Amino acid sequence: MTDVERDRAAETIEFAVIGGSGFETLELADRAVQPAGESPWGPIPEILTGTLHGRRIAFAPRHGAGHRVPPHRVDPRALLWGLRTQGARILVSTNAVGGLSRDLQPGDFVLTDQLIDRTSGRADTYFDGPSSPAGVQHLPFAEPYDARLRKIALSALQGLGERVHAHGTSVVIQGPRFSTAAEARWHRAMGATLVNMTQLPEAALAAEVGFAHINLAIITDTDTDHGESESDTSATAERVFAVMAAAQPRLSAAVAAIIDAIPVGFVPEERLTAEVVDALLQVDTKGVRA
Repeated sequence: MTDVERDRAAETIEFAVIGGSGFETLELADRAVQPAGESPWGPIPEILTGTLHGRRIAFAPRHGAGHRVPPHRVDPRALLWGLRTQGARILVSTNAVGGLSRDLQPGDFVLTDQLIDRTSGRADTYFDGPSSPAGVQHLPFAEPYDARLRKIALSALQGLGERVHAHGTSVVIQGPRFSTAAEARWHRAMGATLVNMTQLPEAALAAEVGFAHINLAIITDTDTDHGESESDTSATAERVFAVMAAAQPRLSAAVAAIIDAIPVGFVPEERLTAEVVDALLQVDTKGVRA
C-alpha cells in the first residue's frame, strides 16, 4: 500500500473485527473507546477504534469483556448494526472451533467457507416482519463468506508461515455444552469439518447489513477423539481457552496481515439491494427510518 493510499484509508473506518472466545482485544494505534450505545435491536457494547497498519479499525469481542455472554445468548444484531453504521464495509470475524477432520489439529487456522445450522430460537434476521426495515427480505446465502477475501487471506497467512486450511465447513451448534460422541459422528457424516457455537446467525446478519465477511477460525480441540485415542484432545472449556491464550500473538498477527493485504477500495458483493441495506442502516434506535 502506498503512503497516499494509507492516508486515504486512515480517514474512515474500513474494517470491523469481531474477536472470538479468548480474543478480547486488538493492539491498535490511536486507540479510543466508543461507549455503549443503543440500536433498534438492543444495546451496542463498547467498541474499540484505532488504526492497524494505517487502516481504520473498529473492534469488539463477541462475548463481551471477560467472556460474560454465553454462546446461546449472543445476539449479534446490535453489534453488527453499530459496526456497519460507522462506515465499515469489511468484517473479519474470528472463532474458536473444534476440528472434525483428522488433518485439523489444535493451533491450525481455517478459512471457513460453508456453514450448517443446528441452532434454535436465535434471532436470525433483521427483516422479520412487515414492520421491519424494507419489509420481508430473502437473503442469498449459498456462499456465506466472501471468496475473494478468503483468497487474499490465504496468501497473507501463508506469507506468515502459518499452517492454514483454505476450506472448512462448520456445523454451528446451540451450545453452551459441547457435542456428544454420537453427535460428533453425525456432524462428520453430514460433511462438517468444524464445529462452533456462534458463526450463525452472525454470518447471515452480517450479509444482511452489507458486509463483505471473512472468517478466521482456529482449531482449539479435536471433537473427534472423545477419549478414543492416547492423544485425546477432545473439547473442554479449559482446553479451548488454553489454546486461544497461547495463540493470541498469532491471531493478532494474522488479522493484521489479512487487513494489510486487502486493497483500499475493496467493494463488497451486493446480496441485497443498496436501497434495502440503506433502509436498514438508516433506522433510528426505535426502529423508525431516520
